[in-house]
Amino acid sequence: MLNLTENQETQETFSKQVPKNLFANVLYFILNIIIGLFLVPFFIDSLGVASYALVPLATSLTGYVNLVVQSLNTSVSRYLTIDLQRKEFKKASITFNTALFGTLGIILLMLPFVLLISYYAPSFFEIPTSQENAARILFLGVISSFLLRAWGSNFGVSLFAYNRLDLQNLVNAVNILVQVGLIILLFRFYSPSLVYIGLAYLIGAATAFILTIVFSRKINPHLKVNIKDFRRSKVNEITGMGGWVVINQIGTLLFLQIDLIVVNKLFGTVAGGEYSVVLTWSMLLRTIAGMLVGVLTPVILTYYAKKRIDELIEVSKKAVKFTGLAMALPIGYICGFAPQLLSLWVGPEFARLSLLMVLMLSHLVINLPVMPLFAINVAYNKVRIPGIVTFFMGIGNFLLAVMIPYLTGWNYYGVALAGAIMLTLKNAFFTPWYATKVLGISSATFVKYMIPGVFSMVLIAGASRLVSGYFQILSLISLLICGIILTAIYLLAVWEFGLKQIERQTAGSFIPEKIRSRLSLEVKCDR
Repeated sequence: MLNLTENQETQETFSKQVPKNLFANVLYFILNIIIGLFLVPFFIDSLGVASYALVPLATSLTGYVNLVVQSLNTSVSRYLTIDLQRKEFKKASITFNTALFGTLGIILLMLPFVLLISYYAPSFFEIPTSQENAARILFLGVISSFLLRAWGSNFGVSLFAYNRLDLQNLVNAVNILVQVGLIILLFRFYSPSLVYIGLAYLIGAATAFILTIVFSRKINPHLKVNIKDFRRSKVNEITGMGGWVVINQIGTLLFLQIDLIVVNKLFGTVAGGEYSVVLTWSMLLRTIAGMLVGVLTPVILTYYAKKRIDELIEVSKKAVKFTGLAMALPIGYICGFAPQLLSLWVGPEFARLSLLMVLMLSHLVINLPVMPLFAINVAYNKVRIPGIVTFFMGIGNFLLAVMIPYLTGWNYYGVALAGAIMLTLKNAFFTPWYATKVLGISSATFVKYMIPGVFSMVLIAGASRLVSGYFQILSLISLLICGIILTAIYLLAVWEFGLKQIERQTAGSFIPEKIRSRLSLEVKCDR
C-alpha cells in the first residue's frame, strides 16, 4: 500500500487521490484513443496523405520551440512540490512567481523565432505550392498554442504538487475536445483546410489556460501572482537544474521527433504521411505509459521531500514492473495484429506498413517501463549526466537515421531501426544503472524488474499472431473481441503468477475505494 505522509489525515487524502488520478488518467487515455483513431482517417479522407503529414510535422516542431520552457517547468515542479509539501509557502511563492514571469520573458523573446519558423516552413519542408500560406498559419497556430499551454503550466504545477492529476486531466480533456470539436465544425460548415486546424489548436489552448488558472486558485490559495516575489537569485537556482534538463530534452527530441523530419526531408510528404500513421500508435503507447507513470511521479517527489528513501525505492521498483507488465499487453497485441489493425483502421493499402509498426513499437516494452526512474533524477537534482548522455545518444540517433537508409536503401524502415537501436541502448543499460547509482543500491535492481514485461510482450505478440493466422479478422468488432479475450486471460495470468502478494496489495490500492469495497462485499456474500 502507498503510505505517503506522516500525518494520518493527509495520508488518507493522498492515498484516496492516487486511484482517482489513475481513473482520470484511464478516462483521458480512452478519450485520446477514440479521438486519435478517429482523427487520422478523418484527416486523410479530408486533406489527403500529403497534407495530413503536415499536421504531425507541425506538432513535432513544437517540441523544439517549447524546449526551454518545458525544461524549466520540470525544474519548477521539483522545487515547488518540495516547498509546498514542507509547507514553506513563502519560498513556494518566490519559486512560482520567478518561474511565471521568467518563462513569460522567454516566451516573448521566442515569438519572433516562432514567426520566422512559421513563415519559412514551406521553404524547409516539401509542401505543395497551393498549401504554403495555409501551412504557415497551421505552424503558427500550433506552435503558439503550445507556448500558451507551457506558460499556463506554471499554474498547473500546483495541481501536480497537491497530487490533483485528475484536474490536470480534465484540463487536457477540455483542450483536446475543443480542438477536435472546432476542427470538425469548421471542416463541415466551410471546407477542409490546414488553417482551421491551427486556429482550433490556439482556441483550445486558450480555453485550457483559463481553466488551469481557475483550478490552481481553488486547490492552492497560498500562491498569488505577484511580480515582487520575482527573484534573480532564484532564477539561477531554477536554471541551474533547468539548463541540464534542456540538454536532456534536446537529446529526447532527437530520439522522438527527429525521425519524422528526416523522413519528410529524405523521402517526401507522402512517405512522411505513411510514417505518421504508424507513429500515431507509438505516441499513443507513450501516452499510456505517461498516464501510468504520471500517477506515481508526485508520489516519488513527496517521498523525497519527506526523506523517506526506502519507500521511494520500493515504489520505484514496483512502478517499473507494473509499467512493463501493463505496456506488454497493448504492445504485444498491436504488433501481433498489425496487418489487420492497419487494414481496418485506415485501409487495406496500409497493411504493408505492419513491419514498420512492429519495428517502431516492439522495443517500447523496454523503453517505457524506465520512465518512472526519470523522477528520481529530478528529485535528487541529478540531471547533468543523464542530460549529457541523452544529448550525445540523440545526436547518434540522428546520424544513424540518415546513414542506415543511405547505406541499406531501407527507406523509412532504416529511420525506425535507428531509433529502436539507440533508444534501447540508452534505456536498457544507462537509465536503470544511473538511477541505482543515485539511490546507492545494487546496479541490477531495476533491470530485473523490467524482464517480466519483455517476456509477457513476446507471449502476447505470439498469441495474437497465432489467433490472426487461424481466424479471419474482418471487422473492428471481431478485432475488439479478440483483444478482450486475450486481455482477460493475460490479467488473470499476471495476477496469479506475475505478482507477489505485496505487489497485489499495492496494485489493489490503485483501484478506487468504492470499487474495492464493492468487490470485497461481493466476495463476502459469495462466502
